[in-house]
Amino acid sequence: MEQITVKLVKSLIGSKKNQIATAHALGLYKIGDVVTQPDNVQTRGKVAKIIHLIEVNNA
Repeated sequence: MEQITVKLVKSLIGSKKNQIATAHALGLYKIGDVVTQPDNVQTRGKVAKIIHLIEVNNA
């Protein structure tokens, strides 16, 4: 299964509660955190919700 790498590049301070919860669900807590997630519909939906806070790369 393919994987995507997600990196938090902007602060969660000032973000909406649901965006913060989405970042935490992906495993992103602090700026610079990097996680690898499976490339599926659920992950893509989470990424789309906080795309302005993260960088995404295909692993």
